[in-house]
Amino acid sequence: MIRTRFAPSPTGYMHIGNLRTALYEFLIAKSQGGSFILRIEDTDQERFVEGATDVIYKTLEMAKMPHDEGPDVGGDYGPYIQSERKNDYLKYALELVDKGEAYYCFCTKERLDSLKNENGNETIVKYDRHCLSLSKEEIEENLKNNVPYVIRQKIKDGKTTFHDEVYGDITVDNSELEDQILIKSDGYPTYNFANVIDDHLMNITHVVRGAEYLSSTPKYNLLYEAFGWDIPVYVHLPAVMKDKHNKLSKRNGDASFQDLIEKGYLPDAIVNYIALLGWSPSVNQEIFTMDELIKIFDIKGLSKSPAIFDIEKLTWMNGEYIKKMDFDEFFSWVEPELKSAITRTDIDLKKVATYVKTRIGTSKDIANMVSFIDNLPEYSTELYIHKKMKTTEEMSLNNLKEILPVLESIEENNWNNETLYSKMVEKIQSMEIKNGQMLWPVRTALSGEPTSPCGASELAELLGKADTLNRINKGIELLSK
Repeated sequence: MIRTRFAPSPTGYMHIGNLRTALYEFLIAKSQGGSFILRIEDTDQERFVEGATDVIYKTLEMAKMPHDEGPDVGGDYGPYIQSERKNDYLKYALELVDKGEAYYCFCTKERLDSLKNENGNETIVKYDRHCLSLSKEEIEENLKNNVPYVIRQKIKDGKTTFHDEVYGDITVDNSELEDQILIKSDGYPTYNFANVIDDHLMNITHVVRGAEYLSSTPKYNLLYEAFGWDIPVYVHLPAVMKDKHNKLSKRNGDASFQDLIEKGYLPDAIVNYIALLGWSPSVNQEIFTMDELIKIFDIKGLSKSPAIFDIEKLTWMNGEYIKKMDFDEFFSWVEPELKSAITRTDIDLKKVATYVKTRIGTSKDIANMVSFIDNLPEYSTELYIHKKMKTTEEMSLNNLKEILPVLESIEENNWNNETLYSKMVEKIQSMEIKNGQMLWPVRTALSGEPTSPCGASELAELLGKADTLNRINKGIELLSK
């Protein structure tokens, strides 16, 4: 059975690239009836951020990617936590030492820093294997005296070839590889070593990760071979890019999953969009439910070319999801935005929600779209000019004067969209003008904006009789100057 794992580090947020990796791992497993495992890789204690693990749980929950197994926590599955398995890793590292596939390294930070100076670089390109030549007696003496140490992998001579489902066959000369650290001086395993041990113990069949790990894969394979273990199927994914030259990066202000949620994007739309960042479905379709993605997903559709994150495309897709939302669900989602943007107590927020639902790309679009409701903005009379409807400032002034008494004559208890529209059309027909030549000036006077979430009669109903008449009078006054 296919088994994949998502193994994030708890560093504070869910990068879009990380979420895409999780999604592909989830889809690879579920499309074949397999299992999706969650493993928190917290062995790098210096990078650990308090509360970050909760962010991971919440993100996967919102993205509808539940994991299948793990330690029992209150009758439910918790994730595997690497730091809780610390002693397991040391045991395997010592096994490699006994096999001659790894060795103790007692080099101090000062000595390593001196190598940097000799190379004229700030970082060591490759460890010089100084401790590989230590005698058995020297090693035992150091251990007896509790000299701090790390355990390094001994890279053998030759070449390593492996197959990747996206990039094909890759061969690396082992001389290019460094004797990487397996166990750090604090007793914790390195990310690379813990990965191999856990993937084997958890029977992971497919390892899915970013293409930046291609260069580390030969080291992994040499470890698998040293233990005599089966090597998993590799699926390396190209980067998610901000543009042709820059990767998405939180430090550069690029959005994480949480950022996008806060900016008014729906989880389902985000997941749908990132599924298409590097994967091409076999059907001519862009909008997919999770069940549809599971049914159609195929590794063969993955691309080796970097994918560019297009926020405009995501916004379009989010708008499509919003249009399809059940209204009650939609209103519950946007009600906080509406209440924040509209403080008037006489406004029917559900009615506003019906008007904006098909016009927004994100929930954050609402504030600007309805800001005119509380306060009519200052606006230029140029807004009354509409070339397609052939309206001019002079025509608009005349038509507002004509419609004002009509609106004044409508009783409060009959002030509704149906009556308002009917009365406006009657006046339009009597004046023998086009509908837009009346409705455009009215809509402009009521909103003071180049666009509005609804038409003239809907705006009038929404604002109420008193405010409608007041705003039309202001429009007449503005046009009369």
